[in-house]
Amino acid sequence: MSDSPDADQRLTALEIKISYLEDLADTLNSLVARQQQQIEWLARELLQLRRQGAEPGTPGGGLLDERPPHY
Repeated sequence: MSDSPDADQRLTALEIKISYLEDLADTLNSLVARQQQQIEWLARELLQLRRQGAEPGTPGGGLLDERPPHY
């Protein structure tokens, strides 16, 4: 392999691009991990709200069995 200036410049450019891509992959990985945590939290909240809406005798509970106010 020759050590021409053109080959060195191309190699340096590729190394720079790889470092940017590695940084991007790390950033996207962090973003996906954070979104997964948010999804899990929202799923727990939804489950809690569903349970709360189906329990008669609790404030705001039993909403599925309640008659609407226009009846």
